[in-house]
Amino acid sequence: MNKLKKILETISENKLDAALISSVSNIIYLTNYSNFSHLEREAFLLISEKKNYLITDGRYSEAVSKIPSFELLEISDNNSLDDILKSLSKKIKKLGVQDYNISLSEGKKLKKYFKLIPLKDLESLRIIKNENEIQKIKKACQIGDEAFKYIQEKIKSGVTEKEIAFEIEMFIKKSGVDISFPPIVAFGKNSSIPHHQTGNTKLSKNQIILLDFGVKFENYCSDMTRTVFFGKADDKFRKIYNTVLKSQKSAIEQLNNLAINGKSKMVNGKSIDRIARSHIIKNGFPTIPHSLGHGIGIEVHEPPRLSPKSKDILKPGMVFSIEPGIYIPNYGGVRIEDLVTIRKNKLELLTHSPRKLTEV
Repeated sequence: MNKLKKILETISENKLDAALISSVSNIIYLTNYSNFSHLEREAFLLISEKKNYLITDGRYSEAVSKIPSFELLEISDNNSLDDILKSLSKKIKKLGVQDYNISLSEGKKLKKYFKLIPLKDLESLRIIKNENEIQKIKKACQIGDEAFKYIQEKIKSGVTEKEIAFEIEMFIKKSGVDISFPPIVAFGKNSSIPHHQTGNTKLSKNQIILLDFGVKFENYCSDMTRTVFFGKADDKFRKIYNTVLKSQKSAIEQLNNLAINGKSKMVNGKSIDRIARSHIIKNGFPTIPHSLGHGIGIEVHEPPRLSPKSKDILKPGMVFSIEPGIYIPNYGGVRIEDLVTIRKNKLELLTHSPRKLTEV
């Protein structure tokens, strides 16, 4: 199993006896089982060169007992987590842990039995997607494109941000999938806040509408933003919109040219961010207050990063967003976000909703 091989290589490189996988996203990645809660601790994976274990309780025992390559260790009244850890410590001394995902109390418990070594390189465990993963993201993007087409029919005077967000969510769920995050819907001046909290603001004529939403298909996410105008767009909005669009196109064109020439893996996220950011600044607008892009997969935000400080090298198999934006307080904002993946000799756009200025 190639995914487990990555963990085993990390164990070997760090001279560990085993690795404890605690983040739900990495558990999903390694087992394809996605029913553990992200809000509370319900499972661990313990991986070693000789044996792999899945530690959980009786609520999940039946569901996970047939997961390939993992032996179930069930937490019960007669076999507490402490009992399990004590038993494992007879053979395991140096244990790699995801220190950013372990609570203080969990750390204290684990230190009773093991010498803990941080596994910082696991952050990039999922950074390169295989073809199956890319196809799942593409399917999520396709449903997202359909949702964007659908939601434009629901835009009318007096509708609230929450009502539009509800319509997006219901369309996605009726398609047999789930949202990858709660939709962001921002009307008018609210669109100047990059991550506006969707509320009860009602839509009026001649207002900006910013829509940011995503789909989750078989554990893999999409993420897309479109900004449309309700009514007749004025010159100020057109200038802002076209600047953002040109900014995004410039970044995409540069990446595509590098991929075609086989040089995409020689460029980092910082240089692509600079292309988009400098275009916006050159046209007299404030700098983008967030990164140009982020990786996506099982989580909405994963490596690589495309930002002013990024050191991530962009390689074939990576899937990430390109999302420049301009935000003017007390006026509004524009963000255009699409997902792309780097192929061997081209850049592939995964979202296909129209990017031209749309008036509804």
